[in-house]
Amino acid sequence: MTRVSVLAGGVGAARFLDGLVRVMAPQDVTAIVNVGDDMEWAGLHISPDLDTVTYTLADLVNPETGWGLRAESRRTLDRLSELGGPDWFMIGDLDLATHLYRTHRLSQGDPLSEITRDLTQRLGLDCRITPVTDDRLRTVVGTDAGELAFQDYFVRRRASDAVRSLRFDGSDSASPAPFVLDAIRDADVIVIAPSNPFLSIDPLLSVGGVREALGQSKAPVAAVSPIIGGQAVKGPAGDILRSLGHDVSALGVARIYGELADVFILDEADARLASEIESETEMRVVVMPTLMTDVEAKMSLASGTVRAALDAV
Repeated sequence: MTRVSVLAGGVGAARFLDGLVRVMAPQDVTAIVNVGDDMEWAGLHISPDLDTVTYTLADLVNPETGWGLRAESRRTLDRLSELGGPDWFMIGDLDLATHLYRTHRLSQGDPLSEITRDLTQRLGLDCRITPVTDDRLRTVVGTDAGELAFQDYFVRRRASDAVRSLRFDGSDSASPAPFVLDAIRDADVIVIAPSNPFLSIDPLLSVGGVREALGQSKAPVAAVSPIIGGQAVKGPAGDILRSLGHDVSALGVARIYGELADVFILDEADARLASEIESETEMRVVVMPTLMTDVEAKMSLASGTVRAALDAV
């Protein structure tokens, strides 16, 4: 039995986890998921990263987008638009049920981690998916137009603004959700998924005790680069690296994770950077294909990452 805990957020993390639960016992996998992207929309509590991970592992996700549900309709959103309501955030009719259920439970005082556990169990998932915190945590993006709520920056404005700063509102008082610190401390392997370092991983680390638990854990930590050949596989990671003064490369990501991880997973396209990364950081570099184009590629990356971490012990 090898217990693996994954720091996760976004489509890349969801695909990695999908590979991971196919190559090891799902009950030995814990996904600690970003909630800095959460928002209140039309009176509903939306948790995009939790839903993307959950839908992906339940084989319900829209394969074309990597988020949302497959075979969706949008009659409710269309009608809402006709009535003059907020229609800039895509909520499908089936997806709406998740948000209604979550919001109802939250209004009754149930914590987000308990609601997430119940949702995943209803979908037949054996792995543990948990928000990093049950408390309010929101990513706020500093731009030339002022500070923007994350979804305003990412969806409403299509990530068109240069990111000048990031802060995580609520992190000063947020506590880890139940089992989060135990999942880090008791893990045999910890993986930093191929997620945006700033928008997905930093919010996790901003919650009190999480970064400290990661540093104190005896488990090897492996970080998978979300940058391949100088470009982000998905999303604005490359643009944010540039606007915040980092190299837009796997080396730039490695410098960010140098104090957190023991192993850095580098794509074959960036193999030439391996020696430079090892000389600048204390991480061991392992080169392998990291582009998750199909199920086999996801499984190969997941098993290779775990194996590389265990070999580092």
